[in-house]
Amino acid sequence: MSLRLMVRMTIVSAACAGITSACTDSSSGAKTLGPGPASLAGPVRPELGKIQHIVIIMQENRSFDHYFGTFPGADGIPMKNGVPTVCVTDPASGVCIKPFHDGVDKNHGGPHGQTNAAADVNGGSMNGFISEAEKAQKGCADPNNPNCAGAGLVDVMSYHDDREIPNYWAYARNFVLHDRMFQANASWSLPQHLFMVSGWSAQCATPDIPASCVNALQNPLVGTGTSGSYAWTDLTYLLHKAGVSWKYYVAEGTEPDCDDDAALCPPVPQRTTTPGIWNPLPLFTTVREDSQLVNIQTLDALEADARMGTLPAVSWVVPNGDVSEHPVALVSTGQDYVTAVINAIMQSPNWTSTAIFLSWDDWGGFYDHVVPPAVDINGYGLRVPSMVISPYAKAGYIDHQTLSFDAFTKFIEDVFLKGRRIDPATDGRPDPRPTVRENVTMLGDLSSDFDFTQTPRPPFLLPATPLPSLVPSLVVTSSRPSLLASPRTHPAPH
Repeated sequence: MSLRLMVRMTIVSAACAGITSACTDSSSGAKTLGPGPASLAGPVRPELGKIQHIVIIMQENRSFDHYFGTFPGADGIPMKNGVPTVCVTDPASGVCIKPFHDGVDKNHGGPHGQTNAAADVNGGSMNGFISEAEKAQKGCADPNNPNCAGAGLVDVMSYHDDREIPNYWAYARNFVLHDRMFQANASWSLPQHLFMVSGWSAQCATPDIPASCVNALQNPLVGTGTSGSYAWTDLTYLLHKAGVSWKYYVAEGTEPDCDDDAALCPPVPQRTTTPGIWNPLPLFTTVREDSQLVNIQTLDALEADARMGTLPAVSWVVPNGDVSEHPVALVSTGQDYVTAVINAIMQSPNWTSTAIFLSWDDWGGFYDHVVPPAVDINGYGLRVPSMVISPYAKAGYIDHQTLSFDAFTKFIEDVFLKGRRIDPATDGRPDPRPTVRENVTMLGDLSSDFDFTQTPRPPFLLPATPLPSLVPSLVVTSSRPSLLASPRTHPAPH
């Protein structure tokens, strides 16, 4: 059973079995194509050459405090004697609500556009979350759009821990957790994904002319077809120029959001050939002109590439609405999907030279107590969970550097492009972006998360249907009877 079929299933355990059996066949010794011209490709330091495959898995709409606010050693929810010392006033009741543990599998979150980010931060007071959630639209045709919150109780002050997300906590315990990873910009999903592949979000007055683009934090132009709506330079342009292989793996299905931050919209199909919120690359001029549209592929291709040992140098993996963790999608379903993807990569012949970066694209309206740093007119946005999973990753390490998604781009450029940046002054396609984000002084360096002197660590395989160790009665919205079974113990740290 393929990864693509898996994400359409409601019983994820059956799909996981198919993934595991498919991925245990590692008889192929096939390798990815090597980088191109020696003058353009290569690492900035020799030790980085041990990483030959970088995979970015991007999930949806969770703040750091919502998932890791009680993780030991992390900069989580301020507490004293296990009780939160922070609270946010509910304007409807006048009561100051402390962060609270929530065992429910389906969350509602809050609105998460540009204005909501500013209101949640509220000049550094970090106290707008409940007010914004209560003012949000309810019962939208698409409950996943940025103007909406779920129709249930306001839950933006809630947090999960290893009782609900045991696999995510197990990855954090055994690899690297970032506790200062901020959204690249203070807005919603589409701008985040544009920053993920290009370091900018813009509108362009003239198709295919990068100089015609202007900054657009909230509403970057979304079009259809191959009109070259995104004319500015993206990372794939530099990768292609250097002969470095890349793929963008799309979980086909439906999108988690509405285009242009619309309040209402019918379900939007998500396909490899469909430009959209989670799949912006088909609209980039560079991708079309470089004949690279073929590199946008399905999860079936990821499964095959992992099994055969032919992962490209750089990969992005994006979900569909069902497995995205975007409220109201189930947390457990998203964790199952991510675990299956990571298991497939770990069982690949490419594992010993791979770095996986797992993150969530925006905060989804959920509470976080850390004030985002000011970088330029675009952000940073609020904190999100983020991890490094690799045979060379430090074990049980918490990275306290200030980071954003720009750090992923910077690491890719340092590993494969000799440190060249998406820079209008040097990349041959000048655009008026306000900042070369990889060069921001406060941005940390992800290479510090690795120990290249250690023997590559073996795969750390986890069950794709984890059984939380919480009181079963707390799982009040789960549709999976297996969640009510007796708990499993976590695998021993490697």
